[in-house]
This record gives sequence, C-alpha cells and structure tokens, in this order.
Amino acid sequence: MNSARIGVDIGGTFTDLVLFGDGGETFFTKVPSTPAQPEEAVLTGIRQITETAGVAVSTVAEVVHGTTVGSNTLLQKVGAKTGLITTKGFRDVLEIGRVRTPTMFDLSWEKTVPLIARRYRMEVDERSTADGRILKEVDEQEVIEIGRFFEAEGVESVAVCFINSYRNPENENRVLEIMREHFPDMWVTASVSVLPEIREYERTSTTAVNAYVLPSLRAYFERLENGLRDIGVSAPLLISNSNGGLSSARMAQEKPVFFISSGRSAGVVGAGRLGEAAGEKDLVVFDMGGTTASASLIHKGELSRANEYEFRAGISTPSRFIKAGGYLMRVPTVDVAEVGSGAGSIARIDEGGLLHVGPISAGAVPGPVCYGIGGTSPTVTDANVVLGFLPPVLAGGSMKLDVEGARAAISRDLADPLKLSIEDAAFGIREVVNINMARTIKAVTVERGVDPRDFAILAFGGSGPVHACDLARTLGICRVIFPRSPGVFTATGMLAAKVERYFLRSLNGRLDQLPIAEVNALLKEMRADAHASLAEEGYSDDQIECTFEADLRFKGQDFEIPVALPETVTEADRANLRASFREAYKAIYGYASDDGVEIVNIRLNAGGTSGNRLAFTAHKPEDGPADVTTRQVYFSRKDGWIDTPIHQRATFRGGAVGPLIIQSPDTTIVVPPGAKADLDAFGNVVATLA
Repeated sequence: MNSARIGVDIGGTFTDLVLFGDGGETFFTKVPSTPAQPEEAVLTGIRQITETAGVAVSTVAEVVHGTTVGSNTLLQKVGAKTGLITTKGFRDVLEIGRVRTPTMFDLSWEKTVPLIARRYRMEVDERSTADGRILKEVDEQEVIEIGRFFEAEGVESVAVCFINSYRNPENENRVLEIMREHFPDMWVTASVSVLPEIREYERTSTTAVNAYVLPSLRAYFERLENGLRDIGVSAPLLISNSNGGLSSARMAQEKPVFFISSGRSAGVVGAGRLGEAAGEKDLVVFDMGGTTASASLIHKGELSRANEYEFRAGISTPSRFIKAGGYLMRVPTVDVAEVGSGAGSIARIDEGGLLHVGPISAGAVPGPVCYGIGGTSPTVTDANVVLGFLPPVLAGGSMKLDVEGARAAISRDLADPLKLSIEDAAFGIREVVNINMARTIKAVTVERGVDPRDFAILAFGGSGPVHACDLARTLGICRVIFPRSPGVFTATGMLAAKVERYFLRSLNGRLDQLPIAEVNALLKEMRADAHASLAEEGYSDDQIECTFEADLRFKGQDFEIPVALPETVTEADRANLRASFREAYKAIYGYASDDGVEIVNIRLNAGGTSGNRLAFTAHKPEDGPADVTTRQVYFSRKDGWIDTPIHQRATFRGGAVGPLIIQSPDTTIVVPPGAKADLDAFGNVVATLA
C-alpha cells in the first residue's frame, strides 16, 4: 500500500474511521468520541487505524472528515456572541421571519429565539435599489460607531446583510473593509459571500447562522489541522458538507453554514453509490447512531436534495410544508429528516406517568449505564443489552458491558415505578424509540407523497441494524439491506464522495422572455469560475463535472422549484423547462396551473472526481466453517425469551431464517422470527420479512 485515504465521522458516542488503500484495501476502527475536544478522538483513531493497516501516517494522502461541531453548536446554543449590521428598517427581519408557524393548531408552540439578540441588531442608513443602483452609500463613521459598541459589548462575530445587496454588493463590501480595518479581531460575514440571493429573511438567517458558528468551527478545524501535522499527517483535510460533497478545510472555516449537517449526508451519498452498483434504485436510507437517527430517500436512483432546511429541536426536516420551527439555512443539502433518538437516548417517565425516550442523550460521556464509565440513566443501548439483542462485549471485544448494571437502572427508574418486569420495561423503551424513528422515514416518504412499501430500507450506523427490521414491519416494508461494515458506513460514504463547489447567480424574469444569449453568457461565466476554483484543488478540466439548475416558479409566487438546466440553452429549451417545472410542481402539490413561469436563480454544482474514489465491488464471505453460537433474546412479549443463533458476519453465507443475530466488530444485525437473511453479490445482508 503506497498511499491511503481516511474517512472520519464524529458521532455523539463514537468516532468512526475507515482507511481505503490505493490497492482497494479497507480497514475500520471505532473510538469513543471526546465531546470537549472532538479532534482528540480523530487523532487517536488515525494513529490506531494506520497501525492496524500497517502503514505509516506519512503515507496518508487525504483525510476526509464529517463533524457534528456545527450542529452541536446550534443545538446547545454555545456559538459566538453575534451582532448584525443591516439596512435601516430591517432590524427585525430575523424575528418576523416568514410570518408562519410550523403547526397551525399547536397552542403550546414557542417561537425560536433568534441567534442574535435585538440589542445587537444594528441599522445603517444605506440603500440600493432592486436593479442594483446605489441610492445612498455607507457612512464610514456610522459603521465605526457600531463596531465600537460591539467591541464594548464583547461581540465576537458580526453578520452584514443589506437589502438588495444580492444585486450590487458594493455597500456590504465597504462595511466589510471598514470592520476589518478598524476591528481586525472581530469575525465578519457578508451575506453576498454566503448567499447572493433575493429574499432578505432567508439571506439574513443564513448569514446569521454562519456568523454564529464560525468562531467555534474555525477553531476546531485549526486544532485538527495542527494535530494532524503533529502526528505526521501532511495530507490535505477535506470536509464533508451538508450536500454530501467535499470541500477544503479553508472553505469550511470561511463558510461553516454549508457544513452544519456535515457527516449525516455522507452516508446517503455512500448509499447512492452502493445502490447504483447493486441495482437498487429505490431505497429508504436509515442511519441510527448514538445520539440521533435520520432517514433520506433515493428514488429512481436519484438522491433527494433541497436548497434549504431548518435546524430545530425535535424532528429536523427540509419539508416545504413545515416552516418557522428553527434556524433557516438556504444552502444545498441532502433532504434528510433527523430526530433525537439514538442508542444513547435516555428513557424517563414524565409527570403524567408516560414513558419518553430522547432527545436527551447520554452520549460518549457519561454514556449508557452498561458501558460502566459513569452513566446512571437507562438508555436504548441498556434496553438492547438487557433484551439480549447486543452481545455482552462490543467493539470487537474491547468493551465489556455491565448487563446487571443496565438491569438495575431500568428496574429503578422505569420498571418499579410502572410496576412492570424489567424485560417489559426494556421492551417498552425499544418500542417507543422505534416509533420515534419511524417518524423520520414517514417524513421523507408519506409526507412527500411516496409509499414506503415500494422501497427497501438500507440500514447502517452503529445501531441502525439493531432496529431496522422492526421499523420495516411497522411501515409495511418487505426488504432490509445491511451493507458491509454498516457501523462505519457514513465514514465509508465520505470516501465515495467528490469535491464540490456551488455557484449561484440571480436572474429574474419571465421564462418566455429571457434573452437566450444573456443566459448562455452567464452559464459560461459560472462554468469558468467553477473550473478556476477546482483547478486550485488540483483538478484538470476532464475531472470536472458541471450540473446547472434553474429556480423556477409561477408568476406571483414567492417560492421556487429547481429544474435541471442544460449547459447551453436553446430556444427549444424554454418549452422543455416549462414542462419539467410543471411536472415537478404537480408531483409536489398535486396540480399545476397554466400561469406564466418566472426564473429567479441559476445554480451550478461543480464536482471534481479523483481516481481513488471508493467504489463498491463484489464480495464473498471468508472461507472456513460458519461460526455460530446461541444466546437468549427477548423478541416480543408474546414469545418471551428465544434461544437465538448468533452468526459472525465474516463467515455468514446467507440462507438462514430468523430469529438470528449477525455480529461484527462495528455493529449487530437483528433478524426477527420468520424473516429470511441472505447475502447478495456485494456482501450485503438482505433480510426479507414475512
């Protein structure tokens, strides 16, 4: 092995690493996450996995990384003290939002508190018109006074967002210059550098999130890069973005809003690559880790993507129909629904005597009770251990579980107060968390007008394979696919991704009146920008792919739908674009009018593909006799404890009927009674439910 790429995924409980050699060799490892200093787990894991693979750290050619630092910063509200400089009269845009509520009749709903307090939202007397003319320039002294106020108040990061700056960024750029000259220690984000697009609320919110998380993300990436150099890794660091692509660490430090969902989207990209190789075009992608569970959709071979989403507590989804529930970010993203239900989710009884599971998680520290490292509250992992779904040791035998400790915690906090047996209480935890996670699958299927019964579930994550068959039965899905090494599949997906760059230009007008020459000139300019940007990363023209989209809407509407746009537009494409738009509109809303169609933006997603991109190939189980033992597992209240065959993944050859459990160092696959488990040509375990 002359060189290797390493994929790293930081979860709430474990940090997963996959090493991919230039000869196709793969190795993986899991190490406990270190929430206080996330980079420590990454560095520990890299040292371990290179030692396991027998390669020097100096041979590492690339480190690909997905991180939860951005999302955790928002979730825990521990970002920078942030200020806003905006146009006079637009101070309250963040609070006004879209004048909507996420649910019409929820009287208990409380509006999300803005990331920037009103005291730190300052106005300047500037103005530009809708066509980009500057009516009033920025007063330098006014900006300096605002900067002095921020400095005195301890504001660390500032967002700048002016009305109509997407048409002409001159005034925003001037404020940027003034702030950097007079207040060099203050981080400043201009909206035109993040989202040069119409609609002041979306632009202001996206810029505010970027400013809020920028110092913590930047500090983290700097610590990680320094740590990599200290252990001898001189390779470039690439970061997985919310759209499942890769970007340089420098871009992640400048525009962290594109990386809030870093990591969770990478697994979907890997699932798309695996589905393409295996001929599986319709998949529900289900990922359950220690802290959260998420679901996404691959339909007819295409990943479901969106151009905006809201980060919120509870279930987080880019749904077009659920708005105002969180912090809006208008950035390219894989359409993923996520809920705070993971293996580390804590089970508790509320004041009314009802059982709840999550969203609070025991995480890596103190962890589930059975880990024996300080956790005292019962979790989903504790329930699975008590019920026999998990073995008494995890992580290839390196972690011995305290089964009796888990039983005692469930008895004390749940079984005794509810007057249940320990097994019934543990099974109740499992049932509640399964219902919570089923919501995520419904969010990307039923709520999108898609019947989940037409799909197979592709399940991964450290705990996804433990629960996937139960979810499938709940939703009427007949097939569940478990990839090789599902416990580290998200890190694997990062190695299957490509470097991406995003470009956007506003272009307002009627579709039937748009000058074709002007459009093609804009496309050519954007393509040149993309090639120049990716050339800096070492990609030649033949390694770059450009995909254009046009944001279209019916005349008079506020929101648009992206439609594929050819690289060179002809007169004939007007009718094709209109037809494609109406078809997409009808698929979402059930009808489409005959009104005129307007174009709002042109988007470009440019990707650079390297030669050492991970691919999924045929795989056979190891030679030798099958390694099968048994243990008691509690599959249902009706059947109670069942003596269940325990197979090792490496020697499993398929053709088995459940109940059975398939174990590997990274995860455990649970196949319920009556289901059949087989192997496909790629080494995936495929469970067919009765």
